[in-house]
Amino acid sequence: MSEHVHIHAPEELTRRSEHLSGRERIFELVAAVLLSLATLGIAWSGYQAAKWSGLQSRSYAQASTARAQANRASTLASQDRQQDLLNFNRWLEVDTDGNSTLASLYERRFRPEFVPAFKAWQAQDPLNNPNAIASPLNMPQYRLANAAKADSLEHTGDVRFDQGKAATDHTDAYVLTTVFFAAVLFFAGISTRFDWTTVRAGILVFAAIGLGYAAARIFTLPYL
Repeated sequence: MSEHVHIHAPEELTRRSEHLSGRERIFELVAAVLLSLATLGIAWSGYQAAKWSGLQSRSYAQASTARAQANRASTLASQDRQQDLLNFNRWLEVDTDGNSTLASLYERRFRPEFVPAFKAWQAQDPLNNPNAIASPLNMPQYRLANAAKADSLEHTGDVRFDQGKAATDHTDAYVLTTVFFAAVLFFAGISTRFDWTTVRAGILVFAAIGLGYAAARIFTLPYL
């Protein structure tokens, strides 16, 4: 006598598929769409949060590097100014004593950056002109390359720091958006556990509102 093996679908699934009304099928379709869109939103938000987080780290690192270099350049500028001041004071001492040979020696030791300011200062005839600027270091022609470099690096550091702060804000915004998409996943998922039509509809409407808000946030956020 032959035996036949019959495979039966679980009673709960069979009963559910047989008794699904058109409205319930629509609810399940809406839930599936919400779940799919929320999953895509989470993936995109997570990707953008990671990208902005990387930019944040690079910007802060660049800001720290620029400011460290600015400090070194500022120190060098101070040393250059001190050297110019010492050389000028020595020149002034020997020149006022009438030692032109030693004065010429000190003048040859002037740094190239100091020379234009020194010549402009001499052109004022400072020994006879009471309105002359007291020192070449106060002349508008006196410019220190290291001081300008320090200012430029300090500005770069400020810009990079602001970029890092903005990247931090964008990272936080995308993380918060991910939370909203996760809430949509939760509510769309639990909607299938309720047989009461009104409750299911209310949960799906709430999930759809959350999805719309999260999507609106994504469209207003910058992306990389």
